[in-house]
Amino acid sequence: MRRANRSSLLTDLFHGGRQSRQQLGATTALSQASVSNLIGEMIDEGLVEEAGLVGSDGGRPRVLLQVRPGFRYVVGADVGETRIVVELYDLAMNRLAAAKYQHDDDPDQVSRQLLNGLAAVIEEAGVAPDDVLGYGVGVPGVVDQGVVYSQVTGWDAVPLGDVLAGGTSVPVFVENGAKTVGQAEMWFGAGRGARHAVIILIGTGVGAAVVMDGHSYRGANSNAGEWGHTTLVYDGDLCRCGARGCLEAYVGAESINRRLAGAAGDEYDLQKALADQRHSEKVADVFAQTCGYLGAGIADLINLFSPERIAIGGGAGLPLAERFLPEIRAAAAAHALRRPYAQTTIEACLLGPEAVAMGAATLPIARLLAEGGLPAPQEEEILLTRKPPAARR
Repeated sequence: MRRANRSSLLTDLFHGGRQSRQQLGATTALSQASVSNLIGEMIDEGLVEEAGLVGSDGGRPRVLLQVRPGFRYVVGADVGETRIVVELYDLAMNRLAAAKYQHDDDPDQVSRQLLNGLAAVIEEAGVAPDDVLGYGVGVPGVVDQGVVYSQVTGWDAVPLGDVLAGGTSVPVFVENGAKTVGQAEMWFGAGRGARHAVIILIGTGVGAAVVMDGHSYRGANSNAGEWGHTTLVYDGDLCRCGARGCLEAYVGAESINRRLAGAAGDEYDLQKALADQRHSEKVADVFAQTCGYLGAGIADLINLFSPERIAIGGGAGLPLAERFLPEIRAAAAAHALRRPYAQTTIEACLLGPEAVAMGAATLPIARLLAEGGLPAPQEEEILLTRKPPAARR
């Protein structure tokens, strides 16, 4: 019970920002005595600190509290199609160091670069490895207990979690990249405050993080969210996964760039097309078609999950949403049932096109919040075998 109460206080303080003891008592329904005792413990541990004063109604000013940013640090990595980004953050999510590498999808090469990146950002930030709470890694494909399955990259049961854990003393968390973006957007971005949402990631690959009642929906075997490999067109274009007609084959970055090059020339791609103020009729047709495909895919999400919010992100999805959000909404409205569509808002993500690493870095923070602080040494081995807990909203 004590650990659960600490978790409640720490979670509210992390997500709600600076608050007084009185405010924490109101939001957690704990007695003021319990709040004072537990907060006192966390201050003594260095996990929580006093952060200024706020006036009260006729009484003495109240002390504001916050999670201490430098209590520990977290590292997140984005394993993209050709590039790895590793970033180190404090507990206020200030980025303190970053490293980037190129790769060719070889699992051994990726593992080495991930470990090199972890060491590099720790050294750049000047922190001790023992002060790093954990290393979150976002990867394409299905992730089940640290094992990665990705048809499009040729990874078949790659034990990435075990390989990385064998090369560092820092706890390792491996997760699907779309799900890490989803957690970041739910905590800090476009999904903040929503209980039912879908965060879409569109880059070379296409995925979605489905959040139901404040928790990430994973399915029976962590496979849920492969939205890009739902069928949009029966026996349609060939997808990288080997099937035909997948949504990714129509709205993934490679497909968009191929159609744009065909419309305007071999050197034309999404970045150049969006930078142009005026488009040819053929290029405009490609964008209209892409918005139609994307809207139809979003309509499927609306009809299946009835979310209150959908946010579009990723290297291709975010710029498309920022430029063509009205057209995407109109296409979704044309394909979704009227009632659930009317109850869903469709927005652009807020954390930028490359939020995978930031989201991955939240995975060890989620464990810290769920446990109400650092686990006791005897709990450590048990906790490292669990899946990362969902964030409490």
